[in-house]
Amino acid sequence: MEKEYAKISKAMRQLHEPDRSLLHPDAHAISLLAQAKNGTPVAAGNQIELFTNSLERSCSTLLTRLIVPKHDASYVQRVISGTLSEAEQKAIGFPWSEKMVERSRRSVGATIAACQSALKEGVAVNLAGGTHHAYRNKGSGFCVFNDAAIAARVLLKSSTGPQKIGILDLDVHQGDGTAAILQNDAAICTVSIHGEKNYPFAKASSDLDIALADGSSDTIYLEALEEALRFLSKQEIQFLIYLAGADPFEGDRLGRLTLTSEGLALRDQRVMAFVKDKGIPIAIAMAGGYANPIEDTVRIHYQTIQIACAHQHTIGVSKPLSTS
Repeated sequence: MEKEYAKISKAMRQLHEPDRSLLHPDAHAISLLAQAKNGTPVAAGNQIELFTNSLERSCSTLLTRLIVPKHDASYVQRVISGTLSEAEQKAIGFPWSEKMVERSRRSVGATIAACQSALKEGVAVNLAGGTHHAYRNKGSGFCVFNDAAIAARVLLKSSTGPQKIGILDLDVHQGDGTAAILQNDAAICTVSIHGEKNYPFAKASSDLDIALADGSSDTIYLEALEEALRFLSKQEIQFLIYLAGADPFEGDRLGRLTLTSEGLALRDQRVMAFVKDKGIPIAIAMAGGYANPIEDTVRIHYQTIQIACAHQHTIGVSKPLSTS
């Protein structure tokens, strides 16, 4: 398994070329996905609003200010200044560069922007994001800053935003960084369904963790999801951030589960039905996906967006938040 991660890490280093340097680690897949949507961003209306790594609503300085409260200030400074140690860069999985810094900040900005849009439109998607292995004082697993944790805290700071938020992490790898950062935050409920023996090998503690055995099928996964949604229902959340990983797919190189494309569609439909029933907005991040061929990851991510599109304007909305 660790050899597979080494291969992925090597491939990701090759992404730091000019036309891909600001994209999600699944850069080729997301590029194809964006092309399939006839360009990005797509205006809200009859279609869901999509956000790539764009700073249309936030500048780099503002993003840095928003990142610091959920990350150790000295760690953020080392990332920005390029003084991360060799060990820190190895833990992240790719070497430091100015483009890596900008990509990481923009990924956070795009999730914040998706949350803003979801408050107005009911549903919004960041085509990147889901960097759930980033801790307060370190990065890991290809994650530099934790976009979900930061976006959730931005929402909570707004006088017009929700007072309690759920983060539903359905990437196949546990959201250890998210769980650790938010462990003592009663206003944010963290839920993770993940592979028991998959990365990270030392797990953190979410508010609810459901660990699945290798080879778990659609049926087992969807039963676990029902348990997770029942738990979230009891928390009386007013907003949901959903990490819709494509890596539980049976053809994923790093997934170790056996979910079909149809099973993943049912997963997304049940999450969307949940927020519709509760009347709460949802912001979606694409998270991981490492299928071979990579077009399978594209199809799964695109399927998630299609399902989200079908639910737009059926889900409760609130007032836009302010980051000032």
